[in-house]
Amino acid sequence: MSGGTPAADGSGVLVVVPTYDERDNLPPLVARILASLPGARLLVVDDGSPDGTGEVAEELADRDPRVAVLHHRPKRGLGAAYVDAFAHVVKTHGAGEVGWVVQMDADGSHAPEDLPALLAGARTGGADLVLGSRYVPGGRVVDWPWHRNALSRAANLYSRLALRLPIRDVTGGFRLFRRAVLEEITRTPVSSQGYCFQVDLAFRVHRGGFVVREVPITFTERTAGASKMSGAVVREALWRITAWAVRDRLRTRRDPVTLRG
Repeated sequence: MSGGTPAADGSGVLVVVPTYDERDNLPPLVARILASLPGARLLVVDDGSPDGTGEVAEELADRDPRVAVLHHRPKRGLGAAYVDAFAHVVKTHGAGEVGWVVQMDADGSHAPEDLPALLAGARTGGADLVLGSRYVPGGRVVDWPWHRNALSRAANLYSRLALRLPIRDVTGGFRLFRRAVLEEITRTPVSSQGYCFQVDLAFRVHRGGFVVREVPITFTERTAGASKMSGAVVREALWRITAWAVRDRLRTRRDPVTLRG
C-alpha cells in the first residue's frame, strides 16, 4: 500500500472532527490538536449544529490556514459526516499531500495528546489502520458511568464475536487510516451510523486483509455538552452487525479460501 509512514509532526496527516452542538468544546480541542501535530491539517464537519458550532469553526478556519470546514444542513449523522470528509480529502488533496486520515470525537473524550502515539503505531508497526484502544493493556476509561462502560464493553464483545474480529476496541472512534486503504474500503457505499459506523469500517479493513494495530489511549467522559448516544443508535448497531455476521458466515461457507483473513 502506498502512503509511506506519517511524519512525527503530522505532516501529510488530516484530522477529521465531526461536530454537533460542540460550540464550547471546539476551540480548545482545535488548539490542542494543532499543538500536538503542528504539521497536520484539520477538517471540521459540522452536522447542522443549531448552537452555532459551524460559525465557531469558520472563525477558527479564518484564523488558521490549517483548518477547514464542511457544513451539513440539515443534520445527516456521524457516518455521513465521515464519508463526506473522506470524499473531500480525495477531491481536494493529492496522495502526496495527505497520505493519512485521523478520525476523532469533538467532545474532548479523545485526547489530542495521544495523536503522536497513533502516528508512532503506524511508523513502527507497518499498520494500515491504527486504533486508539481503551481495552488493550495501558488503555483506560476515566469518569464514565457504569452503565456506559457496561454498554461499550458488551457492544465490543458482541461485535468481536459476531464478526470474528481480532480487535479489542472495535467500536472506538479514535483512528488513523492509511489514505489508500480508506479509499479502498469506502468504494462500496457506507450507510451505517454511530457505533455501527465504527464497527463497519473496522470490519471492512480486516476483511480486506489490511494490517490493524491497536495502541492504548485514555478515554475521558466529556465535561461539556450532551452525549449523542441513543437507543436508536444501539438498535441500529445490533441489527446491522447481526446481519453482517450472518452474511459473512454464508459467504465463508460458499468460498472458504477466498474469504479467509
